[in-house]
Amino acid sequence: MDLPVWQALRDELRPQGLEIVAVAMDTNVAAAYPWIDAAKTSYPQLLDPEHSLGARLGIINVPMSVWIDEQGMLVRPAEPAFAPRERGYGSVELPEGTPQRMKEMLAEAAKLEVDFQQTARMLRDWVQSGAKSRYALTPDEVVARSAPRPKEISLAAANFELGQHLHRTGHEAAARPFFRAAHRLQPENWTYKRQAWSMVDPLQGPTEHYDSDWLSDVRKIGAKHYYAKVDA
Repeated sequence: MDLPVWQALRDELRPQGLEIVAVAMDTNVAAAYPWIDAAKTSYPQLLDPEHSLGARLGIINVPMSVWIDEQGMLVRPAEPAFAPRERGYGSVELPEGTPQRMKEMLAEAAKLEVDFQQTARMLRDWVQSGAKSRYALTPDEVVARSAPRPKEISLAAANFELGQHLHRTGHEAAARPFFRAAHRLQPENWTYKRQAWSMVDPLQGPTEHYDSDWLSDVRKIGAKHYYAKVDA
């Protein structure tokens, strides 16, 4: 998670009225606690085990953000958002004994086309210029850029919700067909995929329970397509 570096941007812009709220979308909320505790941030950190943000705002990957103004109106819909940092994912130093799969995952992540300064540039401009910022969208633009919700997307959300309920109540095997259905109905939704994969393998690797895994899927589509381009 990029929490510590979001803290620096929050400290810079909070005096001018900006607040950052982090939300962890983990069905197993206990998995988020160590990251939250380690970050020691001063801004709010929320838990969304129901994945309601995904269903309501179109969050399909992490990290993503939405911008909300003082009146509670969406200024920018869900889009990839990266905390400002000097080094990319490929610069992570791995300790001795790191599993080979983790090494391969980080090598693939290093190929992701990410501008780690873009979100900070946009937020600084919005804080300074408000509604006149070139990055502040009109309501019509927000609607136009928001993800559509055809029947397949609604069915995917329903299947994922059923899968989560069954998993929470101890019926892991019964949950998997619903997770698989959600993956099939909305294959671009990485939050659905990663949540189900991590329930059976922390490294989201191949298992007998699912037809895909993180590394195979990213290699299939190409790392440059993992995140949508932000249309500033």
